Amino acid sequence: MKLVRTTSEHPDFIALVRQLDEYLAGVNGESHSFFAQFNKIDMLKHTVVAYIDDAPIGCGAFKAYDADAAEIKRMFVQPAFRGRGVASAVLKALETWAAEEGFTACILETGSHMPDAVALYAARGYNVTAKYGQYVDSPLSVCMRKDTLSH
Repeated sequence: MKLVRTTSEHPDFIALVRQLDEYLAGVNGESHSFFAQFNKIDMLKHTVVAYIDDAPIGCGAFKAYDADAAEIKRMFVQPAFRGRGVASAVLKALETWAAEEGFTACILETGSHMPDAVALYAARGYNVTAKYGQYVDSPLSVCMRKDTLSH
């Protein structure tokens, strides 16, 4: 597997995010439009695309949330490649990059109805935390945080 640092303008990242949005529309149902408004990808300067044999199979991104924390966004692995460590590798690459940029923590939001995602983040050292920002009143949101990033 090869991991490439890029931006949200990269065509492989854009294509993977389209697949993610289709997947989330099915998973989130009627709630999809609420979450979609917070998942725009324009202007993301820190994205990672995972490749196997030059085929893009997964992605993720981060953006500044505040002076200390980067927010992990747009994590996705194509279904055929799940369970192979791709998401963990992308997440680790994002955490390393965030630490290099001076962030000391990462935060994220995922769905309470997505236990595999919650388990992935918990296994990587994320803990459930108070809901933040636009997710405060969302019954479907689980917010998580990992402090002490290292690179």
